[in-house]
Amino acid sequence: MIAKTRAIVLKSFDFRETSRIAVFFTEEHGKVTGILKGIRKDPRKFSTSLDRYSLNEILYYRHSSSDIHLVGHCDQMEVFTKIRDEYKKMTASYYGLELVDKIMPVEQANPDVFRLMLDYIRSLETSEDTDRLVHLFQIKILSLSGFRPFLDCCVQCEKKVSGPVRFSLNAGGLICVNCPTTQGADQSVISQGTIATLLRMEEMPWEQSLRTGLMPTTRKELKYLLNNFLVYHLERKIHAAVYL
Repeated sequence: MIAKTRAIVLKSFDFRETSRIAVFFTEEHGKVTGILKGIRKDPRKFSTSLDRYSLNEILYYRHSSSDIHLVGHCDQMEVFTKIRDEYKKMTASYYGLELVDKIMPVEQANPDVFRLMLDYIRSLETSEDTDRLVHLFQIKILSLSGFRPFLDCCVQCEKKVSGPVRFSLNAGGLICVNCPTTQGADQSVISQGTIATLLRMEEMPWEQSLRTGLMPTTRKELKYLLNNFLVYHLERKIHAAVYL
């Protein structure tokens, strides 16, 4: 079966003497791994250098008996050169790619995540507030991928929460002051303002979310909550997060 789709390069590596294997996140088929035979021997065979986070149009032959497909054409559509000029932006882009690679299952279509990735990468080209973009990307991909933390009410009694509450990594959400819980390193106090900001950014379109104000306290709480929640529930470290 032949498939043609837009694709963002998550990563690539050399294979044998002349080829490369690339992991793409595609618009129509989700995460796909493909081999580009002969690209190192004759770079003109493909009109792309397989830059990470570049947007390409690929045509590939889907194997029914293998999870590595043969890429026949790979044409570069958009490359984000300005990201490379600033270390933090480049690291933030790598973080987004690594997060998608670890969260998203193989060959499961999610066009919303694809659009989110494009919004994120394009915004990194122009925005100076990299931290805001990272938080926004984290919030939205958790919602779109099914890993969303439980923030609508207390995870134990299911009642609406008010005032400062605890966020439990183990429980995956908020715990109100009336519910008993064991104090530990997996818990932190989170303000109602941060909860409201998180829920608001989750629902807003990308462009509107970029205009949402973030107080220093909110940024600090979001960084702790989102980074630790992702590591805890993925049970895998996001290596690029160390540099953000």
